[in-house]
Amino acid sequence: MYFLQGMRKAVSVPALVLFASYLGFGAVLHGVGFPLGAGVASTLLVWALPAQLILIGGLAAGTALPAIALAVGLSSMRLLPMVVSVAPYMRGPRRSLFWELVCAHFVAMTVWLEGLRMLPHLPGEARVPFTLGLGLSLIGVSCLGTVAGYTVAGEVPGWVAAGLLLLTPLSFTVLMVRNAVSATDWLALAAGLILMPLTLHLEGGLDLMISGIGGGTLAFIGGRLLERRR
Repeated sequence: MYFLQGMRKAVSVPALVLFASYLGFGAVLHGVGFPLGAGVASTLLVWALPAQLILIGGLAAGTALPAIALAVGLSSMRLLPMVVSVAPYMRGPRRSLFWELVCAHFVAMTVWLEGLRMLPHLPGEARVPFTLGLGLSLIGVSCLGTVAGYTVAGEVPGWVAAGLLLLTPLSFTVLMVRNAVSATDWLALAAGLILMPLTLHLEGGLDLMISGIGGGTLAFIGGRLLERRR
């Protein structure tokens, strides 16, 4: 029952945005001559568009595999704080490391936001099935988008494919605004929006890490100070 509830929750605007984004990804695969099966496998196993684009771009350019693996790993490190924050809510009454790891694989922005919003209100025995239903459905939608984008790649102009890829961060921003409740949430959003343009041209590709960690830290401190004044 809870598995089906998770699947129903996946039928949403974020799922449509994921489908559209992976349409763009499928078109990119076709454009660089990457096999469709390998592209779908990357969606199943990686399921993070920035890391997948790094993987595909590196392979298409002939970059050494260890360098590609390192770049993909570093790109995916951004998901670690999300996993750490939502993982306690994914545990059932009987802890199972295997199922916790499976649930952790599904944690990207959509599952993270919906998990933080929904899982605390579900009984313990419902959390793993709900996460599995939600995660599997969203990955399935992403795989369908990959196949569809690859199939119609000749009909999709390059600028349209690039635009579709940008739908994902825009959708995530809207979701974070929707889920923002406390002063810390709003401060974190504001700090990220302010710091990101300021750090965009820093060397080393650390702009996202600096704006995320720096903005989040400032928001946490600011939120605590505001709470003490109340």
